[in-house]
Amino acid sequence: MVRGEEFGVLCWNTQKLTETPRFQRALAAVLADFPCLFLVLQEVKLRAKDNWLLPHWSFAVAPNIQTRRSIYGVLTASQYAFTEAQARLSKKREGMFATHKSYMLSYHSLAEGGSLLVVNVHAINFVRTHQFSQEIELIKAELLEHRGPLIVAGDFNVWSRQRRLRLLQFCRSVGLKHAIMADPHHIKTYRQHPLDFIFYRDLSLQKALAIDTSTVSDHNPLYARFKL
Repeated sequence: MVRGEEFGVLCWNTQKLTETPRFQRALAAVLADFPCLFLVLQEVKLRAKDNWLLPHWSFAVAPNIQTRRSIYGVLTASQYAFTEAQARLSKKREGMFATHKSYMLSYHSLAEGGSLLVVNVHAINFVRTHQFSQEIELIKAELLEHRGPLIVAGDFNVWSRQRRLRLLQFCRSVGLKHAIMADPHHIKTYRQHPLDFIFYRDLSLQKALAIDTSTVSDHNPLYARFKL
């Protein structure tokens, strides 16, 4: 990637529908209208022995559940090479299901040196606010070590004022800006709090919007276009 290059990012909680023809048709239609270099997907379900549904994209998965047949978790895909991909699990387990949440850090080299870091987050749910904060602090510690452009996107499960405040504090501490979406009424909410976000640092935001695909997942995708 070179200075001045533009690229798109699509962030989507897929509600474990990744393998269904309906989701795949919807994804193809969205990508035709909104060209992307990166896909940042949460709640992905993949068959353990099958390839990812976009064969010309590189991808990495951070699973939080694995069975003999399927893998569940977050998936970052790109049409640009990965320098490195690091999967992480939350320290805590979610109270209702006793499962961890996962997040992914992927690094993509820049022509002038250094790298773009893309962080794909599905934040922990069904825990107390201070435990949510502890998990966010673990992500923060890793991001503070990165010197360069940064994208942090995903489903943050900030369904209360207290969680939203912790997320805003996290963004300030890392120097992240919020990509404000056009058509924000399409963003998934709970208790009137939006759950999905794209944040960025050291990039120029060209446009951002929430895309209505409400017949597919219970979340709509978020799209942002950046200039390096």
